[in-house]
Amino acid sequence: MEACFFDTLKAQPFWVIFLFTLGSLSLLKFSFVFLKWVWINFLRPGKNLKKYGSWGLVTGPTDGIGKGFAFQLARKGLNLVLVGRNPDKLKDVSDSILAKYAKIQIKTVVVDFTGDLDEGVKKIKETIEGLDVGVLINNVGISYPYARFFHEVDEELLMNLIKVNVEGTTKVTQAVLPGMVKRKKGAIVNIGSGAAIVIPSDPLYAVYAATKAYIDQFSRCLYVEYKNRGIDVQCQVPLYVATKMASIKRSSFFVPSTDGYARAAMRWIGYEPRCTPYWPHSILWGLAYSLPESVVDAWRLRFCLGIRKRGQLKDSRKKE
Repeated sequence: MEACFFDTLKAQPFWVIFLFTLGSLSLLKFSFVFLKWVWINFLRPGKNLKKYGSWGLVTGPTDGIGKGFAFQLARKGLNLVLVGRNPDKLKDVSDSILAKYAKIQIKTVVVDFTGDLDEGVKKIKETIEGLDVGVLINNVGISYPYARFFHEVDEELLMNLIKVNVEGTTKVTQAVLPGMVKRKKGAIVNIGSGAAIVIPSDPLYAVYAATKAYIDQFSRCLYVEYKNRGIDVQCQVPLYVATKMASIKRSSFFVPSTDGYARAAMRWIGYEPRCTPYWPHSILWGLAYSLPESVVDAWRLRFCLGIRKRGQLKDSRKKE
């Protein structure tokens, strides 16, 4: 039967054989990509994070994704350095973690990333002195209260976006990295955003998207710089997650809870330099890439204009 098939194929015109070969190679490539996707998302084991060091440092750990990471790192047996702005919230999350994982140690550092950042970074350096911080989660970040045109962004919001999202991540990394270089091991996770990478533009969130584009490139460069020194640097690219910052209260199949995202994210630490750990997000990523950029741009603009309208209505009600 096989011989008959090949004999029939040989008898075909050249263009038929060419198209058959091309189709076969495309099918083979698709099969390989699909099997790789299945392996990475469902079968590949996560790394033993304690091999990087016995301490993990998380910025922005009192809410959202950062809180999910803090619990997951504690679950893996890592001691924690939690860096946040609100001392009461830091105490609450520390107590909650210790109530569940009593064997670990937790240190807290109060840092307002919109305030005196140099003083805050100095406190972080003093706290981690002598600790083998093996995992750094740069999660702290802010966005717009709601969508707005660039000329509507006030000076305070503009400066805070750059200071927290860009300068904060950069300086915390600069504070923690020397210890990793000295020990020749470490993992750094910087939280990016689909707004900067998955979609071609994020209109009415221009500065936020731009700061996250910086995080992506910053992470990739550090990945290349330090890979041979035993330090794995990664930019994780979540799409929508049910957080206060995203103004989403309920999780769904495509919008995970913060705990759901953090559980997925842990399995990716130490691997690819850029990833979207929650697998349904990768489906949306593929869909966005398959559409013309102009279509995605037009949809995103309409979507964000709706957010702007609702935000302005809410503001007007507050003034009343």
